Amino acid sequence: MRDSPNLEGGCVRKVRPKIVVVGSSNTDLIVKVPRLPEVGETVTGGVFSVAPGGKGANQAVQAARLGAEVWFVGRVGEDEFGRARVEDLKREGINTEFVAWDKGAHSGVAFILVDERGENMIAVAPGSNAMLSASDVERAEGAIRSADALLLQFEIPEEAILCAERIAKEGGTLVVVNPAPWKGVSEEVFRLADVVAPNEIEARGIVGKDGSPEELAASILDKGPKIAVVTLGRRGAVCMERGGKPTYVSAFEVEAVDATAAGDAFCAGLTVALVEGKPLPEAVRFACACAAIAVTRLGAQPSLPRREEVEGLLGRPQMAQG
Repeated sequence: MRDSPNLEGGCVRKVRPKIVVVGSSNTDLIVKVPRLPEVGETVTGGVFSVAPGGKGANQAVQAARLGAEVWFVGRVGEDEFGRARVEDLKREGINTEFVAWDKGAHSGVAFILVDERGENMIAVAPGSNAMLSASDVERAEGAIRSADALLLQFEIPEEAILCAERIAKEGGTLVVVNPAPWKGVSEEVFRLADVVAPNEIEARGIVGKDGSPEELAASILDKGPKIAVVTLGRRGAVCMERGGKPTYVSAFEVEAVDATAAGDAFCAGLTVALVEGKPLPEAVRFACACAAIAVTRLGAQPSLPRREEVEGLLGRPQMAQG
Protein backbone atom coordinates (compact mmCIF):
# COMPACT_ATOMS: atom_id res chain seq x y z
CA MET A 1 0.00 0.00 0.00
CA ARG A 2 1.37 3.40 -0.99
CA ASP A 3 2.25 5.86 1.78
CA SER A 4 1.14 9.43 1.11
CA PRO A 5 3.72 12.10 1.95
CA ASN A 6 2.74 14.21 4.92
CA LEU A 7 3.26 17.80 3.83
CA GLU A 8 2.66 19.04 7.36
CA GLY A 9 5.73 17.47 8.89
CA GLY A 10 7.00 14.33 7.22
CA CYS A 11 6.46 10.58 7.43
CA VAL A 12 8.55 7.43 7.38
CA ARG A 13 10.99 7.43 4.46
CA LYS A 14 9.86 5.23 1.58
CA VAL A 15 12.29 2.54 0.55
CA ARG A 16 12.07 3.54 -3.13
CA PRO A 17 9.60 6.25 -4.12
CA LYS A 18 7.82 6.02 -7.46
CA ILE A 19 7.84 9.23 -9.48
CA VAL A 20 6.28 9.92 -12.89
CA VAL A 21 7.81 12.78 -14.86
CA VAL A 22 5.77 14.23 -17.72
CA GLY A 23 7.92 16.56 -19.73
CA SER A 24 10.43 17.36 -22.44
CA SER A 25 13.50 15.64 -23.80
CA ASN A 26 16.15 17.58 -25.73
CA THR A 27 19.58 17.20 -27.20
CA ASP A 28 21.74 20.02 -25.84
CA LEU A 29 24.28 21.59 -28.21
CA ILE A 30 26.63 23.44 -25.85
CA VAL A 31 29.31 26.03 -26.54
CA LYS A 32 31.57 27.11 -23.67
CA VAL A 33 32.53 30.75 -24.28
CA PRO A 34 34.72 33.31 -22.47
CA ARG A 35 31.67 35.54 -22.07
CA LEU A 36 28.11 35.70 -23.34
CA PRO A 37 27.75 37.76 -26.54
CA GLU A 38 25.88 41.03 -26.89
CA VAL A 39 23.08 41.28 -29.45
CA GLY A 40 24.61 41.04 -32.92
CA GLU A 41 28.04 40.04 -31.59
CA THR A 42 30.01 36.87 -32.34
CA VAL A 43 32.20 35.44 -29.58
CA THR A 44 34.89 32.94 -30.60
CA GLY A 45 37.11 30.57 -28.72
CA GLY A 46 34.35 28.30 -27.41
CA VAL A 47 34.51 24.55 -26.76
CA PHE A 48 31.62 22.53 -28.24
CA SER A 49 29.90 19.50 -26.71
CA VAL A 50 26.67 17.53 -27.09
CA ALA A 51 24.72 16.24 -24.09
CA PRO A 52 21.26 14.88 -23.28
CA GLY A 53 18.90 17.44 -21.78
CA GLY A 54 15.36 18.76 -21.67
CA LYS A 55 13.77 19.80 -18.39
CA GLY A 56 11.57 16.72 -18.12
CA ALA A 57 14.32 14.25 -18.94
CA ASN A 58 16.78 16.06 -16.67
CA GLN A 59 14.40 15.84 -13.74
CA ALA A 60 13.68 12.20 -14.46
CA VAL A 61 17.40 11.39 -14.49
CA GLN A 62 18.03 13.31 -11.28
CA ALA A 63 15.20 11.52 -9.48
CA ALA A 64 16.53 8.15 -10.68
CA ARG A 65 20.07 8.95 -9.52
CA LEU A 66 18.65 9.78 -6.10
CA GLY A 67 17.16 6.30 -5.89
CA ALA A 68 13.59 6.80 -7.10
CA GLU A 69 11.73 4.45 -9.42
CA VAL A 70 10.99 6.71 -12.38
CA TRP A 71 8.60 6.65 -15.33
CA PHE A 72 9.11 9.22 -18.11
CA VAL A 73 6.20 10.38 -20.25
CA GLY A 74 7.20 12.43 -23.28
CA ARG A 75 7.45 12.59 -27.06
CA VAL A 76 10.51 12.30 -29.32
CA GLY A 77 11.03 12.35 -33.07
CA GLU A 78 11.86 9.24 -35.05
CA ASP A 79 15.40 10.47 -35.62
CA GLU A 80 18.93 9.97 -34.34
CA PHE A 81 18.51 12.41 -31.46
CA GLY A 82 15.24 10.81 -30.34
CA ARG A 83 16.64 7.29 -30.34
CA ALA A 84 19.74 8.41 -28.46
CA ARG A 85 17.73 10.22 -25.77
CA VAL A 86 15.48 7.23 -25.11
CA GLU A 87 18.53 4.98 -24.78
CA ASP A 88 20.04 7.48 -22.33
CA LEU A 89 16.94 7.24 -20.15
CA LYS A 90 16.95 3.47 -20.27
CA ARG A 91 20.59 3.38 -19.17
CA GLU A 92 19.55 5.39 -16.09
CA GLY A 93 16.99 2.70 -15.25
CA ILE A 94 14.04 4.92 -16.21
CA ASN A 95 10.89 3.31 -17.60
CA THR A 96 10.27 4.65 -21.14
CA GLU A 97 7.14 2.65 -21.93
CA PHE A 98 5.14 5.86 -22.28
CA VAL A 99 7.49 7.75 -24.59
CA ALA A 100 5.63 8.45 -27.85
CA TRP A 101 7.43 8.48 -31.21
CA ASP A 102 6.60 11.29 -33.63
CA LYS A 103 6.98 10.73 -37.38
CA GLY A 104 6.21 14.33 -38.30
CA ALA A 105 8.36 16.38 -35.93
CA HIS A 106 12.06 16.41 -35.06
CA SER A 107 13.24 15.71 -31.53
CA GLY A 108 13.77 18.69 -29.26
CA VAL A 109 17.06 20.58 -29.51
CA ALA A 110 18.53 23.23 -27.19
CA PHE A 111 21.34 25.60 -28.14
CA ILE A 112 23.25 26.63 -25.02
CA LEU A 113 26.03 29.17 -24.47
CA VAL A 114 27.86 28.93 -21.13
CA ASP A 115 30.36 31.54 -19.92
CA GLU A 116 33.30 31.18 -17.55
CA ARG A 117 31.11 31.98 -14.51
CA GLY A 118 28.64 29.25 -15.38
CA GLU A 119 25.93 31.68 -16.54
CA ASN A 120 24.08 30.67 -19.69
CA MET A 121 21.87 31.69 -22.60
CA ILE A 122 19.52 29.05 -24.04
CA ALA A 123 17.38 28.83 -27.17
CA VAL A 124 15.15 25.79 -27.69
CA ALA A 125 13.59 24.25 -30.80
CA PRO A 126 10.92 22.11 -29.07
CA GLY A 127 10.02 19.92 -32.02
CA SER A 128 8.17 16.81 -30.83
CA ASN A 129 7.93 18.14 -27.27
CA ALA A 130 5.37 20.67 -28.50
CA MET A 131 3.24 17.81 -29.84
CA LEU A 132 2.81 15.96 -26.53
CA SER A 133 -0.95 15.54 -26.17
CA ALA A 134 -3.51 14.64 -23.54
CA SER A 135 -3.95 11.27 -25.25
CA ASP A 136 -0.21 10.61 -24.88
CA VAL A 137 -0.53 11.31 -21.16
CA GLU A 138 -3.67 9.20 -20.79
CA ARG A 139 -1.67 6.14 -21.88
CA ALA A 140 0.24 6.52 -18.62
CA GLU A 141 -2.86 6.91 -16.44
CA GLY A 142 -2.18 3.77 -14.40
CA ALA A 143 1.40 4.77 -13.70
CA ILE A 144 0.40 8.29 -12.65
CA ARG A 145 -2.39 7.09 -10.36
CA SER A 146 -0.09 4.61 -8.60
CA ALA A 147 2.87 7.00 -8.28
CA ASP A 148 3.93 8.80 -5.13
CA ALA A 149 4.56 12.01 -7.08
CA LEU A 150 3.98 13.56 -10.49
CA LEU A 151 6.61 16.09 -11.61
CA LEU A 152 5.79 18.61 -14.36
CA GLN A 153 7.47 21.50 -16.19
CA PHE A 154 6.41 24.01 -18.86
CA GLU A 155 8.33 22.77 -21.94
CA ILE A 156 5.22 20.81 -23.00
CA PRO A 157 1.69 21.91 -23.99
CA GLU A 158 -0.74 22.99 -21.28
CA GLU A 159 -3.26 20.33 -22.29
CA ALA A 160 -0.73 17.63 -21.38
CA ILE A 161 0.05 19.32 -18.06
CA LEU A 162 -3.60 19.62 -17.06
CA CYS A 163 -4.41 16.07 -18.14
CA ALA A 164 -1.59 14.70 -15.99
CA GLU A 165 -2.61 16.84 -13.00
CA ARG A 166 -6.25 15.72 -13.16
CA ILE A 167 -5.27 12.06 -13.28
CA ALA A 168 -2.87 12.54 -10.38
CA LYS A 169 -5.45 14.32 -8.22
CA GLU A 170 -7.95 11.52 -8.79
CA GLY A 171 -5.33 8.99 -7.69
CA GLY A 172 -4.08 10.91 -4.66
CA THR A 173 -0.65 11.45 -6.23
CA LEU A 174 1.45 14.41 -5.05
CA VAL A 175 1.63 17.01 -7.86
CA VAL A 176 4.82 19.07 -8.14
CA VAL A 177 4.89 21.84 -10.77
CA ASN A 178 8.10 23.53 -11.88
CA PRO A 179 6.74 26.39 -14.05
CA ALA A 180 9.84 26.64 -16.23
CA PRO A 181 10.37 28.09 -18.70
CA TRP A 182 7.66 30.55 -17.76
CA LYS A 183 4.64 30.93 -20.02
CA GLY A 184 1.14 32.09 -19.27
CA VAL A 185 -1.16 29.21 -18.31
CA SER A 186 -4.62 28.85 -16.80
CA GLU A 187 -5.09 29.24 -13.05
CA GLU A 188 -6.16 25.59 -12.92
CA VAL A 189 -2.54 24.49 -13.37
CA PHE A 190 -1.66 25.98 -9.98
CA ARG A 191 -4.98 25.11 -8.33
CA LEU A 192 -4.38 21.42 -9.08
CA ALA A 193 -0.76 21.50 -7.83
CA ASP A 194 0.35 20.51 -4.34
CA VAL A 195 3.81 22.06 -4.71
CA VAL A 196 4.85 24.92 -7.01
CA ALA A 197 8.60 25.55 -7.35
CA PRO A 198 9.57 28.52 -9.56
CA ASN A 199 12.58 30.78 -9.64
CA GLU A 200 12.05 34.50 -8.95
CA ILE A 201 11.32 35.38 -12.59
CA GLU A 202 8.78 32.58 -12.91
CA ALA A 203 7.24 33.49 -9.54
CA ARG A 204 6.66 37.06 -10.73
CA GLY A 205 5.04 35.65 -13.86
CA ILE A 206 2.68 33.50 -11.80
CA VAL A 207 1.50 36.28 -9.49
CA GLY A 208 1.66 39.09 -12.06
CA LYS A 209 3.65 41.50 -9.90
CA ASP A 210 7.01 42.08 -8.26
CA GLY A 211 7.75 41.50 -4.60
CA SER A 212 10.16 39.99 -2.12
CA PRO A 213 10.69 36.20 -2.31
CA GLU A 214 8.48 35.66 0.74
CA GLU A 215 5.75 37.88 -0.74
CA LEU A 216 5.92 35.95 -4.00
CA ALA A 217 5.66 32.63 -2.16
CA ALA A 218 2.63 33.83 -0.21
CA SER A 219 0.93 35.03 -3.40
CA ILE A 220 1.55 31.68 -5.08
CA LEU A 221 -0.10 29.89 -2.15
CA ASP A 222 -3.17 32.06 -2.67
CA LYS A 223 -3.61 30.30 -6.02
CA GLY A 224 -4.19 26.90 -4.43
CA PRO A 225 -1.05 24.82 -3.79
CA LYS A 226 -0.08 23.64 -0.31
CA ILE A 227 3.61 24.51 -0.72
CA ALA A 228 5.52 27.22 -2.59
CA VAL A 229 9.30 27.13 -3.00
CA VAL A 230 10.97 30.08 -4.75
CA THR A 231 14.57 29.42 -5.78
CA LEU A 232 17.03 32.30 -5.52
CA GLY A 233 20.14 31.00 -7.30
CA ARG A 234 23.28 31.66 -5.27
CA ARG A 235 21.08 32.89 -2.39
CA GLY A 236 19.36 29.54 -1.90
CA ALA A 237 15.57 29.36 -1.67
CA VAL A 238 12.58 30.47 0.35
CA CYS A 239 9.86 27.95 1.17
CA MET A 240 6.43 28.35 2.66
CA GLU A 241 3.46 26.13 3.49
CA ARG A 242 -0.12 27.33 3.39
CA GLY A 243 -0.92 28.88 6.75
CA GLY A 244 2.75 28.98 7.75
CA LYS A 245 5.63 31.42 7.70
CA PRO A 246 8.40 31.67 5.07
CA THR A 247 11.71 29.94 5.72
CA TYR A 248 14.97 30.81 3.98
CA VAL A 249 17.35 27.97 3.15
CA SER A 250 20.87 29.03 2.18
CA ALA A 251 22.78 27.75 -0.83
CA PHE A 252 25.99 25.75 -0.63
CA GLU A 253 29.12 27.63 -1.63
CA VAL A 254 30.62 26.00 -4.73
CA GLU A 255 32.54 27.09 -7.82
CA ALA A 256 29.99 27.27 -10.64
CA VAL A 257 30.86 25.90 -14.08
CA ASP A 258 27.45 25.57 -15.74
CA ALA A 259 24.07 26.42 -14.19
CA THR A 260 22.01 24.84 -16.99
CA ALA A 261 20.57 21.98 -14.92
CA ALA A 262 20.52 23.63 -11.50
CA GLY A 263 16.77 24.17 -11.46
CA ASP A 264 16.06 20.65 -12.68
CA ALA A 265 18.36 19.13 -10.07
CA PHE A 266 16.63 21.22 -7.40
CA CYS A 267 13.07 20.30 -8.38
CA ALA A 268 13.77 16.59 -8.69
CA GLY A 269 15.64 16.61 -5.39
CA LEU A 270 12.78 18.47 -3.71
CA THR A 271 10.24 15.97 -5.03
CA VAL A 272 12.21 12.93 -3.90
CA ALA A 273 12.81 14.45 -0.46
CA LEU A 274 9.15 15.34 0.07
CA VAL A 275 7.98 11.88 -0.96
CA GLU A 276 10.50 10.39 1.46
CA GLY A 277 8.82 12.38 4.22
CA LYS A 278 11.42 15.04 4.93
CA PRO A 279 10.06 18.22 6.57
CA LEU A 280 9.90 21.08 4.08
CA PRO A 281 13.06 23.00 5.14
CA GLU A 282 15.05 19.77 5.16
CA ALA A 283 13.67 18.82 1.75
CA VAL A 284 14.68 22.23 0.38
CA ARG A 285 18.17 21.84 1.85
CA PHE A 286 18.45 18.45 0.12
CA ALA A 287 17.34 20.09 -3.14
CA CYS A 288 19.89 22.89 -2.69
CA ALA A 289 22.62 20.28 -2.36
CA CYS A 290 21.53 18.62 -5.62
CA ALA A 291 21.64 21.96 -7.43
CA ALA A 292 24.98 22.94 -5.91
CA ILE A 293 26.69 19.83 -7.23
CA ALA A 294 25.04 20.17 -10.65
CA VAL A 295 26.47 23.66 -11.25
CA THR A 296 30.04 22.43 -10.75
CA ARG A 297 29.96 20.40 -13.99
CA LEU A 298 29.39 21.13 -17.67
CA GLY A 299 26.22 19.87 -19.32
CA ALA A 300 22.71 19.11 -18.13
CA GLN A 301 22.30 15.40 -17.45
CA PRO A 302 26.05 14.75 -17.11
CA SER A 303 26.11 17.22 -14.20
CA LEU A 304 23.34 15.63 -12.14
CA PRO A 305 24.61 14.07 -8.89
CA ARG A 306 24.04 10.66 -7.38
CA ARG A 307 22.65 10.11 -3.91
CA GLU A 308 25.97 9.51 -2.20
CA GLU A 309 27.36 12.80 -3.55
CA VAL A 310 24.37 14.74 -2.25
CA GLU A 311 24.56 13.15 1.18
CA GLY A 312 28.27 13.94 1.28
CA LEU A 313 27.65 17.61 0.55
CA LEU A 314 24.89 17.77 3.16
CA GLY A 315 27.58 17.28 5.78
CA ARG A 316 29.13 20.62 4.79
CA PRO A 317 27.98 24.03 6.08
CA GLN A 318 25.89 26.27 3.83
CA MET A 319 26.46 29.93 3.01
CA ALA A 320 25.12 32.48 5.45
CA GLN A 321 21.90 34.09 4.26
CA GLY A 322 22.61 37.65 3.24
